[in-house]
Amino acid sequence: MFTTDGAFSGFSVDDVGAAKHFYGTQLGLDVRENDMGFLNLHLASGAVILVYVKPDHVPAEFTILNFDVDDVEAAVDDLNARGVVTKIYTEPSFGTDAKGISRGQGPDIAWFRDPAGNVLSVLAE
Repeated sequence: MFTTDGAFSGFSVDDVGAAKHFYGTQLGLDVRENDMGFLNLHLASGAVILVYVKPDHVPAEFTILNFDVDDVEAAVDDLNARGVVTKIYTEPSFGTDAKGISRGQGPDIAWFRDPAGNVLSVLAE
């Protein structure tokens, strides 16, 4: 029978070691290797996200993981201090400022990439 009790999300990377460092050390997430040598990101919400290596990985063309924060500017300053680049979009349609924050077009949001090129964001809902 189909149930949703054990549902989880996942995404691919091209280098599990680089992902482990980025998500664990740079972002400070609880990262654990599983029996297959992949990573499980354990979020404070209780969610677990599978990060698996894929040799022909192509970065997602959309945001794969969003972090809800109280203050986007403070989060961006913290990420930048950790070596994470948040100014990844320069197209006028994104309307980002010098820090990479888009304001006034919905919630304040800033995007950044993991080492595999996947897009993540911090946003204030």
